[in-house]
Amino acid sequence: MSVLTTLKPKSANGNGAGRTQNWLSPLNLHWAGVGLLALVCVYLLAQMALLWHDESNYNADAIAQQKVELKTAQIAAMPLRGLDEKVAIATAQADRFYRERLPGADSEMLTEIGALTKKAGVRLTGVQYPQEPVLAGSAGELMEERIDARLSGDYRPLMQFINSLERDKMFFVITGLTLTGQQTGTVNLRLRLTTYVRGNATQSTGAGDGAGKENALAAAAPDGGAR
Repeated sequence: MSVLTTLKPKSANGNGAGRTQNWLSPLNLHWAGVGLLALVCVYLLAQMALLWHDESNYNADAIAQQKVELKTAQIAAMPLRGLDEKVAIATAQADRFYRERLPGADSEMLTEIGALTKKAGVRLTGVQYPQEPVLAGSAGELMEERIDARLSGDYRPLMQFINSLERDKMFFVITGLTLTGQQTGTVNLRLRLTTYVRGNATQSTGAGDGAGKENALAAAAPDGGAR
């Protein structure tokens, strides 16, 4: 019995060693290497698929962004199309405005105001028109005339005079007015206007006491004389 008992374990150990040797045979190791390589290949393919998917999404986003930028640039460039022609048209319109609606000298401006006062039946009692250069040194140099006029008359004719100034062909901008007196009697009006004299008009000291004022006052008086 002791011999049999001693031999059985040895027989079992021998079978385990044989199985280990079978698993470690060159053929099994070869297949194990093939399986490992297959797993590595699957992993790499999966990584490549993920990268390709991410790259596709990135390219799509980049293309969409470029399309948006291109459209924005096209919209921004639309006002610039035909810019030379637009500039030429605007220049012609500005020249026409200067020629037709801006006086060429102080005397023209004062004569126009005098004619309007005479037509409305009010008296121009005083006027000052200090000047300030605008676009100095340019080909279309302008002089800004800030007119401070004092008038008197009935309320309704004064309102008609103001309305005629706003509608006059010569360009006037009313910047302020002050009325003193009663609506049923003689009213004094202080009127502040702005216009522009084109070209190289002679600058004044702002008192407005030259021949232009005398002509304006004479034209304003109902009887044709200065008041």
